[in-house]
Amino acid sequence: MEGKRLEWLDALRGFTMILVVMYHVFTTGFSGNVQKGTAITFMMLFRMPTFFFISGFLAYKASAVWTGQYLGQMLWKKVKVQLIPTIVFLTAFLMLMHRKFWPALEAALASPTKAGYWFCWGLLQMFVIYYLISYVLERLRVKSVWPWLVVWLAAVGVYATLYMPSWFHWHKGAFWQYSSLVRTAEYFQFFIFGTLAHRYWKPLCRLMDSRWFFPVLMAVAFYCTVENYHWHHFRRQWANLPRTIDIYALVMLLLMFFRYYAEWFTKERWVGRSLQYIGVRTLDVYLIHFFFLPHLPMIGTWLKGAGRNFVLETSITMAMSLLVIGFALLTSNILRVSPFLKKWLFGR
Repeated sequence: MEGKRLEWLDALRGFTMILVVMYHVFTTGFSGNVQKGTAITFMMLFRMPTFFFISGFLAYKASAVWTGQYLGQMLWKKVKVQLIPTIVFLTAFLMLMHRKFWPALEAALASPTKAGYWFCWGLLQMFVIYYLISYVLERLRVKSVWPWLVVWLAAVGVYATLYMPSWFHWHKGAFWQYSSLVRTAEYFQFFIFGTLAHRYWKPLCRLMDSRWFFPVLMAVAFYCTVENYHWHHFRRQWANLPRTIDIYALVMLLLMFFRYYAEWFTKERWVGRSLQYIGVRTLDVYLIHFFFLPHLPMIGTWLKGAGRNFVLETSITMAMSLLVIGFALLTSNILRVSPFLKKWLFGR
C-alpha cells in the first residue's frame, strides 16, 4: 500500500479537521459548555484521537532505512513544517487578538494548550519520539513488532495516569505544562496505534471485513457511550476505562465507514473532492482558523435553551465551521502566492 495514496484517508482527515473546528466554534465562538452539549460532547471523544491516528498511520514507512542522515532529514522536515509556522501564527494571533502582547504570550506559554496552538507542537513531539525510537531499533537491528507494542502499552499507561489524580500528580508540574507534554501524553497512544494499523494493514482489513467485527464494535461503542454519559457505574480510578474503550471503538468505526464507502470520497465526487481538499490543507486550516472564530455567545445560550438537540447543535455549529474553514483556506491561498511564505508557513 505504500506509495499509493488512499483518497478516503485524506477525506477522513478533512472530516476530522471539520470536527476540530466545530469544537472551537462551539466552545470559543458560541461560549458553549461541552459538559452540557450533545453533538460536540460526543464528537470530542474521537476527533483528536482520529487525527493523531491518521498522523501515525501516515508516519509509518515500511521502506524507511533509519540512518543518521535520514533521521536528521526527517527531524528537520518536521521542525520546519510543525514548529516554525506555529511560532509565526501564534505570535500573530496574540498580537492581533490581545491588547497586551507580552502578558498574553506568557499566559499562552504557561498553558499546555498554547492558546489553541498546542496541536502542531504536540504532533512534532510525537514525530520526534517515533523517529528516535525507530532509529534506535534500526541501529539495534530489531525488526520485531514487540518493541512497538511495548511503546503503545507504555503510552496507554502514561495516559491512564492523567485520570488518576489521587495517585499521580506528575502532569501538574510546570515543566509538563510549559512543554505541553501533558497533551502529548494524552494522545501519543493513538499515534502509535496508527503506525501499528499501517504496519498490519492487510490483517486489519481482514478483521474489519469479518462478519462479527462491526456489530461487536458497535455494541461496545454504544455501551461505553451510555456508561460514559449516563450510567457512571465505574468509579474513581476506573472511571476513564469505558471512555478509553469508547474512543478506540469510535475511531475504528469511523475508519471502517470511510474505507467501506471509499467510492464516495474519491475526487470524482464533490464530497470526496471537498473533504480531500481540506484534508491535504489541514495544517493551513488549523493554523489560520483561530483568526476567524466568531464571537456569538447568544447562539450558545440559545442552543442551551433549546435542550439537548443533537441535530440542531450539529447543523448550526457545522454551518459556521464551514464558513470559518472557507475563510481560512482563502487566506491560505492568498499567502501561498509567495513562494517564500508557501515554503516556510506551510512546508510546501
